[in-house]
Amino acid sequence: MTDPAGYEPRAAPPAVDGYRRLRQVTGLSPKSEAQAAAAIAGTWSWRTALAADGSIAAMGRVVGDGGWCFLIADMATLPEHQGRGLGRAILVALLDEIRERAEPGAYVTLTADPPGRRLYEPLGFDDVAPGRTGMHQVL
Repeated sequence: MTDPAGYEPRAAPPAVDGYRRLRQVTGLSPKSEAQAAAAIAGTWSWRTALAADGSIAAMGRVVGDGGWCFLIADMATLPEHQGRGLGRAILVALLDEIRERAEPGAYVTLTADPPGRRLYEPLGFDDVAPGRTGMHQVL
């Protein structure tokens, strides 16, 4: 991951409390401590960015089978650190790792709020809705 000025990039997950806080502050759905621990343990690849004081400023991860199917998840940057290229640096690093470790033809998907389009579309993501059905279920 290219180091945006003043941040330390890491190919490692955040701690459970940092993961939960970043999700909560950035408006992602809240997760229990057990859910957070399972998400951290079950992730194929992580990228985080630490601020100068050592606190987590941004994160992103890939969940997948390691073969052809990959999901970009938990892309989040604290509001006070937004606009500095952290999200893009994390996403580029995750995509580079997929390219390096997976065979050609890997399928990468994500779900994003509308403001996320300005991050994802310039990096080659297309809307899957035309001619397809996007669905989800929360249990």
